[in-house]
Amino acid sequence: MKFLFIVQGEGRGHMTQAISFSQLIRSQGHEVCAVILGKSKRRAIPDFFKREINAPIHWIPSPNFETDGKNKKISLSKTLRKNFLKAPIFINSLREIHLINQRHQPDVILNFYDLLGGLYAGFFRPKAEFWVIGHQYLINHSNYLFPKKRKLDRLLYQFNTRLSAWTANKILALSFEPLEAKGKITVVPPLLRRELKYLNPHPGDFYLAYMVNPGYAEDLIAFAKSNPQIKIKAYWDKKGENEIFHPRPNLSLQQVNDQKFLEDMAACKGLVCTAGFESICEAMYLGKKIMVIPVEGQYEQACNAIEIQERKIGIAASEFNFKLLEKTGIKDKEAVKKYQSWVESWSEIIENLTLEKRSSQVIWPEGSFPNSNHAFG
Repeated sequence: MKFLFIVQGEGRGHMTQAISFSQLIRSQGHEVCAVILGKSKRRAIPDFFKREINAPIHWIPSPNFETDGKNKKISLSKTLRKNFLKAPIFINSLREIHLINQRHQPDVILNFYDLLGGLYAGFFRPKAEFWVIGHQYLINHSNYLFPKKRKLDRLLYQFNTRLSAWTANKILALSFEPLEAKGKITVVPPLLRRELKYLNPHPGDFYLAYMVNPGYAEDLIAFAKSNPQIKIKAYWDKKGENEIFHPRPNLSLQQVNDQKFLEDMAACKGLVCTAGFESICEAMYLGKKIMVIPVEGQYEQACNAIEIQERKIGIAASEFNFKLLEKTGIKDKEAVKKYQSWVESWSEIIENLTLEKRSSQVIWPEGSFPNSNHAFG
């Protein structure tokens, strides 16, 4: 089967998932004919993605988050306003997706939670099957945990997730832990890089930090200054900065290098990161202690932080305080082995997915959104 990927360009997680899925399907004789990557003005395409995806990359403008002046907090009003003003640009992006799809004629378009992927499938109705994959699709599961307040944020999050999966034939919901399939979603393990299997996890003398937004650097520097006895290696992707920066003797800030990041994760005492999905699952696979700091204004991360605490995966905090990890115990070895076994069941999952007959079933009934094959000309 021939796959066309559409990948959200915000953060490292979706790109890492795309690499992992490409490795899995190629091992079974399938092909990734091209990758459409949503462009983020805040980040360049990481070298590891260009090196390891092994397919032509088409970089197109796509909706993404806008931050406050400190590049730390997500601004909902700014995000909505700026993306609305860019609507003509995004319409051109949809046309470009259509041309790429026509050129490659894939059997499956696989969307890694990019909004334009769902809009393209809904408006253009391509002949290829449309699959979606991401942790966000667990919102359709009865066990998903939402914050008790922030009703508007919840509605917007659900609406965006539904749009990204508009007309999908398959919904693959990545989960922190095994859950029973519910309704029209298939609950699947995290998509982790195969390199993790070959690492030798051990507790080193430092903590590892990963920051999506460079604005968190000030908080890290302040903590390192007040706690010189705690050694920290941090990764960020701030444009224009040196490969490695030492603001304090006990703190290094390094540009994202995926291989080095994984090696440091294997050797760290614990991981402190924003409450995304991918890095947390990698740390779980390696049996590391975990603390998450949800990005303010990003509702999905608020949901993840609740789940991480409720399921005792790690701890959640509002600031970088590595002392909290010092007080937590090490992971149970048998539980880690069980988790690793579940993650490594992906080969069988891929085989089952690709053997299934095509289904004409869609998630939302016809007519629930506009139905036009060429709505944008």
